[in-house]
Amino acid sequence: MADERERAVQAAIDGEMRLLDPEVRASPDRVLGLLDPEFIEFGASGRRWDVESILTVTSSGSVSAEAPVEVSEMSGVVLARGVVHLTYFADHQGRRAWRSSLWRSTETGWRMYFHQGTLTG
Repeated sequence: MADERERAVQAAIDGEMRLLDPEVRASPDRVLGLLDPEFIEFGASGRRWDVESILTVTSSGSVSAEAPVEVSEMSGVVLARGVVHLTYFADHQGRRAWRSSLWRSTETGWRMYFHQGTLTG
């Protein structure tokens, strides 16, 4: 059982790290493969995002020029079978935020269902 939980957490971490990769973010198809169709985000900006709005940004081409996000204190916990909650600290060019996301296992793999960012000083 512990191994199953560890694999679930690692799958969510792997997906999160791919979504933070500027090369992946520059590919709408790759982003779409990591987001649940019901995905919602409350961004650190205060904006509400869904799959369509995220894909609009990623397809604009501006994301590929982004610097990588520095991640620390990443941890995850299995909330229920097939549902993982991740938390971590992210620094993107001096914009620092606590991040939280829910990942769920689907027929096509692990996908981010919900994400929230909270700016910190």
